[in-house]
Amino acid sequence: MNLTREEARTRAELLTVRSYEVTLDLTRGERVFRSTTVVAFDAQQGASTFIDAVTDTVHRVELNGVELDPADVADGVRIQLPSLAAGNVLVVEADMLYMNTGEGLHRFTDPVDGEVYLYTQFEVPDSRRVFAVFEQPDLKSTFRFAVTAPSHWDVISNSATHEPVQAGSVADGGAASTWYFEPTPLISSYVTALIAGPYQAVRSELTSSDGRTIPLAVFARKSLMQYLDAENIFALTRQGFAFYEEQFGTPYPFGKYDQLFVPEFNAGAMENAGAVTFVETYVFRSRVPDATVERRAITILHELAHMWFGDLVTMRWWNDLWLNESFAEFMSTLAAAEATEFTQSWTTFAMLEKGWAYRQDQLPSTHPIVAQINDLEDVQVNFDGITYAKGASVLKQLVAWVGQEEFMQGVRRYFAKHSWKNTELVDLLSELEAASGRDLKAWSALWLETAGVNTLRPEFQTDDDGVITSFTILQTAIEAFPTIRPHRLAVGFYDQDDDGALIRVHRLELDVDGERTDVPELVGQKQPALVLLNDDDLAYAKIRLDPASLRTSVQHVKDFRDSLPRTLVLASAWDATRDGETPARNYVELVLQNIGAESDSSVILVLLRQLASTLTFYVAPEDREAMGDAAADTLLELALAAGPGSDAQLQFTRAFSSHARTSSQLDAVEAILTGERVPEGITVDQDLRWELLTSLVVGGRYGAEEIEAELARDSTATGGLAAASATAALPTAPAKDAAWAALVDATDLPNATQRSMISGFTRVHDRSLLEPFVERYFASIQDVWATRTHEIAQQIVVGLYPSLLTTQDTLDRTDAFLSGLGDASPSLRRLVLESRDGIVRARTAQAVDR
Repeated sequence: MNLTREEARTRAELLTVRSYEVTLDLTRGERVFRSTTVVAFDAQQGASTFIDAVTDTVHRVELNGVELDPADVADGVRIQLPSLAAGNVLVVEADMLYMNTGEGLHRFTDPVDGEVYLYTQFEVPDSRRVFAVFEQPDLKSTFRFAVTAPSHWDVISNSATHEPVQAGSVADGGAASTWYFEPTPLISSYVTALIAGPYQAVRSELTSSDGRTIPLAVFARKSLMQYLDAENIFALTRQGFAFYEEQFGTPYPFGKYDQLFVPEFNAGAMENAGAVTFVETYVFRSRVPDATVERRAITILHELAHMWFGDLVTMRWWNDLWLNESFAEFMSTLAAAEATEFTQSWTTFAMLEKGWAYRQDQLPSTHPIVAQINDLEDVQVNFDGITYAKGASVLKQLVAWVGQEEFMQGVRRYFAKHSWKNTELVDLLSELEAASGRDLKAWSALWLETAGVNTLRPEFQTDDDGVITSFTILQTAIEAFPTIRPHRLAVGFYDQDDDGALIRVHRLELDVDGERTDVPELVGQKQPALVLLNDDDLAYAKIRLDPASLRTSVQHVKDFRDSLPRTLVLASAWDATRDGETPARNYVELVLQNIGAESDSSVILVLLRQLASTLTFYVAPEDREAMGDAAADTLLELALAAGPGSDAQLQFTRAFSSHARTSSQLDAVEAILTGERVPEGITVDQDLRWELLTSLVVGGRYGAEEIEAELARDSTATGGLAAASATAALPTAPAKDAAWAALVDATDLPNATQRSMISGFTRVHDRSLLEPFVERYFASIQDVWATRTHEIAQQIVVGLYPSLLTTQDTLDRTDAFLSGLGDASPSLRRLVLESRDGIVRARTAQAVDR
């Protein structure tokens, strides 16, 4: 199943792929579908190679009119192609398997109406699960699909289709039709797509910058259409189109733009050319925090950016995956801030994306942004915070360094030169150098080819009148990753105004380099109440506050007039907590004292997550229950004090429910669920009902009977996932055993059900319930890794690691496993090492908190 970079390079030197014609028959039952692929390609005369095809049964292989025996050339993963001609035509006819893992062609049955829904997910190496293909990004081609399916379905792909043609019947006797799609432009196989089923659509259109009419459509399952806010999605799409076409200087490159919300999706979305798929939870059937609405908007803009960067111009090999994702992440935030209602999106970026990047960059598995990708296993575990968030953060700093207009000018030149081609990092950097006049070779070496995050601290002296006499920015790095880097950043001075608000009174933007950077421009300034390095969040670095600024932040963090500096100060406190520099209880107090005054939904969301992590992992174990109970009481008080119907009220209520443990707290949760005492402004909709019920299950108040009753009330796919999570959360040994057997011993759980059950299994008040599973975990995961698909295996390996048992025994058992594993499976080793690091970090923080 693996493919090495060297194999891909060799194959690319041999081949030029001219076209694919893929015919799929989806009417043959629930297990397999028929796939017939005709590939036209040129090759070096006499050479041999292989084509990828993950098959159930290969019925026919014909190369240049000669029938090859499938038993001789096909092994279920690859088909060998001997003695190639200069021009070749290959025909492969095979049965392929439907998947329930969110990879390949995923098959889902809606419990509401029994209808079947299909969608593809091909990144990284899974188009080969649907048709025979040279599965690597630099062998671009055109793709023409023809799909036979039940007549009452809709079938969507990258290109437009004509009206379907009647084509006999399906296995159960119903009518069938065939959809014939127009050929695609030159694209990589991983961004081809097929979505099929009785999806319903809302349609619209826009006019592109070159005057074309671009059809738009938003799709969802029939049972979800009542919740689909298509006009909001269309509005964001139009804003994104206008912004990107202007910034990139290139019209939208495809003929249509469909956005499809599909069930049991593993990621947030996937940038299939002209047919983007999204996780179905972005169709809001219940009220969600405003932060979630903003996250959907960023995701919509992220995938739209990929139509240019990734689909129109594509990386040559997966070592430049970071550039695809980082560019889309940076541009989606920029577009949100400058072209939509989400003007505070850089605040969200600082909290969510950079927080993710800093966490990932401090793991033992951290790697340079330009990672060494030797094979497909490497790339599959590199969809991480370095690839997305650190890369985007570094691009943001690069933009600050070269200038935004110069950056965009280079991007426009890049698209003009490389449209429909494959590129490497140097191709983009050369255009940015030409546009900006900056030499980016040293920048690239320091920022893209080394790992680790630096820490910046201010050091200054004042005279008796409080006037600054010297000011220096200190930069440090850890021993394992000692690189000291150049930064473009701002220093902000903040004082309180007459109303008590903290406002910026002075700002200086400068280049910082080396371990010490003197800042003479700040000499003579009056010392402010708070000095903030990296104001406006231009640089990628952890920051620390001087003692006086730290005191100000503790007392007045809620008094910042603007959300971004407040967020940066809070992020600094969070970093210090995770790094074991300050007691965890201090961070708990900081959050609980200030979150009630926070107005930014995303900031509230992240602070509540960080509060939960602090109470779960970083507080001294002997104080964990007492501090957690006190925090839950405070969260209930915050919910009751928040404005009725406010976003904060909803988030505080949810957070209280998740932390509730004592009898009185569970009483309050039950009173909300039953309607006995519901805070004014709270609507107990179906998703909130599940959250409240699961809290009562974890607390031992409710059991299987209540779960079954709730599932009868909500017999939807979402209800089924919630019930699976709640059942796995039952706080009994038999329930945990049953969940473990379903998750690890059996192999038939769909991806979404497995994910929900893992979240329930690990949700406990009594951690001793998980102790019997430590040995079972280490005894199982090598087999899991070897026999399950990547997505399913990674969910189990990461999700079931005994991270809640932050003991020396857990570390010893982990180390024994890693010693026995050796170098046999680098990707599995990496995931376990990352989980182990969480235990080490927790124990360090707990020691400081005592």
